[in-house]
Amino acid sequence: MTDIMRLRDIIIPTLAIIACQMILSSASCRKEPGGDPPVVVPDKDKAAKEFLRDEYISVYYYWNAQVRDRNKSILTNEYDIYQYFDALLYAQDRWSWMTDREYYVSSETGVVSGTYGASLSQPIEYYGDYSVRVRYVFPDSPFYLAGVRRGWALTHIGGVEVMTLIRYDRFNDAYGASPQTFTFSDLEGVSHTFDLTAATSLNTHSSLMVKTFGPEDFPGLNEKVGYFNYLAFKANFLSDITEAMEYLASEDVHTLILDLRYNGGGDSRASQLLVDCLAPAFADGQVYVRRVHNEELSSHNMEARVGESEPSLVRRLDLQRLYVIVGAGSASASEMVINGLRPMMDVKMVGDTTYGKPNGMYVLMYPGTNADYAQYNKGNYDKLEWVFLPICFYNQNGIGEKIPDTGFIPDNYRPDDLYHDFDASEDNIRACLTHIVTGLYPELPRLASGGTKAAGGRRIALSEEDRNPRYGLYTVRKEAP
Repeated sequence: MTDIMRLRDIIIPTLAIIACQMILSSASCRKEPGGDPPVVVPDKDKAAKEFLRDEYISVYYYWNAQVRDRNKSILTNEYDIYQYFDALLYAQDRWSWMTDREYYVSSETGVVSGTYGASLSQPIEYYGDYSVRVRYVFPDSPFYLAGVRRGWALTHIGGVEVMTLIRYDRFNDAYGASPQTFTFSDLEGVSHTFDLTAATSLNTHSSLMVKTFGPEDFPGLNEKVGYFNYLAFKANFLSDITEAMEYLASEDVHTLILDLRYNGGGDSRASQLLVDCLAPAFADGQVYVRRVHNEELSSHNMEARVGESEPSLVRRLDLQRLYVIVGAGSASASEMVINGLRPMMDVKMVGDTTYGKPNGMYVLMYPGTNADYAQYNKGNYDKLEWVFLPICFYNQNGIGEKIPDTGFIPDNYRPDDLYHDFDASEDNIRACLTHIVTGLYPELPRLASGGTKAAGGRRIALSEEDRNPRYGLYTVRKEAP
């Protein structure tokens, strides 16, 4: 569980708001105790807010016509910049978001600081288990080097039971402390305790794993089946896709399991490359996505076709079958790739319903002059303050089909199996392999007999990035019913 986004709770008395509205919009105010006059506080983000409203939301935003008149009356000094961004949005928009320079640069470069390198979750869905388990571990991270793998249960931090930390709202602080003592229970139930220091700088990639399964891994297979676990569409890591495809081609793979269950989307250059590698040869030149903008930017509506990536990066697989593992974390570009390929080939989805993001955004930066963007494009983000990602267009595939707002329902429902590593025993992978061999999907797994069903009589769920009002951001933790 990383990069927890704290909610900003600001309470402003009504009279103070009225007083502030009488002051120039370049400042905000606060009421000092003892009845003193309001103190003027300069709004350090006034210029950024006005630029956001006038240059970005009024121009690029998909619903710009619906919000333009209303937005003129929203005072910049009423809110901090995150609240102001939200205030400008169309009421039905649950996708637009913004971030600061630190988060954006970390995302783009794949360099994460102050991390132990694991993504944590709880197998609550279907299993009803509130134990805290590892979804995946980044290679070369402190946890990975200590031997931690997917499915391991985190039982203690600093000698204190995890459920106690969660119950008393101390989990995040304990988990984020460095150095720290962690105790895990592995897949065999063996306990491991070790002292670790968080990585000051961890280089991550968009590809988590690429491998093949053969008859020795799953009885009945008469071919090598590829497996590619792809975490994010990142333009700076196109080689991750190329190298994975080169390996799979060298293994003569014609059936692929593409694991997008934790892939929340990303850059269109990466999605274009993945489509170009997976689409059949006859699909060259066919439209896989159409982008539709607001009426004022309709001249920017465009079509992306198969075969438009840099040829030196493309390693096409001659696929006969494609299985995609999906879940609530599969969003945006992940859904776009599925939607784009479905008219061209047989795409089978296994897992849980996808997030439902039928649209896309441009990465709009502040400061945002041409000179600023020239530096950003060179990887120099010294002047960058804020990054805005408002919805700018809607997607549909080559035959006009849209991504459902409620997400794609898979051909075969499976819960995320946090009790096994990414191998042939993991339920979603096993379901794909079973269907390849028999043409049928297996029954759902039996409910786990172990795990933490309750914590002191209260079932408490950690916050997660999946199924949030705005995908990609974390919310505060919540109590389960």
